[in-house]
Amino acid sequence: MTDSSATPRRWCLDWPTSGGGRVATADLKTVPEDFRVDEILDDFPVITDLSEVSGSGEHLCLRLEKSGDNTEYVARELAKLSGCRAFDVGFCGLKDRHAVTRQWFSIYRPGLVSEDEAYLARVAERWQVVGACRSSRKLRRGDHQGNRFVISLRQVSGDRERIDQALARVKGQGAPNYFGPQRFGHDGSNLDRAASMDPDALDSRGRRGKGKKRGGAGASKNVLYFSAARSWIFNQILAARVKSGDWLSPMDGEPGLNGQPGTVTGPLWGDGGTTAEETQARLEWQIAEQYPELLKVFSTTRMKPERRPLVARPADLDWHWLDDDCLQVAFSLAPGQYATTVLSDLFELEDRSLGQHNKQHG
Repeated sequence: MTDSSATPRRWCLDWPTSGGGRVATADLKTVPEDFRVDEILDDFPVITDLSEVSGSGEHLCLRLEKSGDNTEYVARELAKLSGCRAFDVGFCGLKDRHAVTRQWFSIYRPGLVSEDEAYLARVAERWQVVGACRSSRKLRRGDHQGNRFVISLRQVSGDRERIDQALARVKGQGAPNYFGPQRFGHDGSNLDRAASMDPDALDSRGRRGKGKKRGGAGASKNVLYFSAARSWIFNQILAARVKSGDWLSPMDGEPGLNGQPGTVTGPLWGDGGTTAEETQARLEWQIAEQYPELLKVFSTTRMKPERRPLVARPADLDWHWLDDDCLQVAFSLAPGQYATTVLSDLFELEDRSLGQHNKQHG
């Protein structure tokens, strides 16, 4: 049971930067065209002639350009247009609605090859179709190789030479691979919910509470809160290593990523804590044990401990000034890494799309 008299923890949602401070302020997503994302999926061809869909298999795969619609909404609408279940539509990752994004979706349409052209025409009435093929497999989270970003920052205020130097530093060494504050909810509300959960009311996999049907709203909310808890612990450990200046180099006891040594990682906490050993394990436990209200949610969930790189390394980072106060930055990131996290290492960002969202829902 939760102690209702306990004072809620105040969650810090800002973490140390690699340079000891940010070098400028800037506006982000003033208009959707300021934030462009192109999903990288080398397995599928990028074609413009859709009169004949290449490949074979039970899944029709579409590459769509969209703006104003988030990924899950588009997936549901594609299912309705096809007459299949929402579960039968796959995608590699979630993309922001306040952006211009290109990404792939797979729709399970066995035996309907002859109807592909008509289906594509219906989809094209809603979104621009910029690629299509048939495949034998459904797209799943993380199937893509990464994402390419082209981002225009406006109202940039700061010394241009310092900004250029900071960008060059990140190009060479990378940026701390924090989870963004949006994962934790407004003022850390997702963390509050994680801290107040009763582990005894969860099943052995931590996916649902007593009386909840598998796959219901309660299950998805639990997963959200678990994710917030383990992301918070990861961020706190990364923050400590950024402060101490050793976030770029392996420590004694570093387990590496997927059995590959040399990668500097931090823990995605689970039942049993961390897979690190020696010095690194002692550091990670020392920090994680400061948040017992979060650690307790892993005690009965059987959630397997995993690792995540401490460093986000933007590939092919390039930038140029469009105007005195407008900077365009382009780079690619691996799946699960966030462009706003990289930029926040250098800039104090004002997300203008949040004001637009509040106006629409006020």
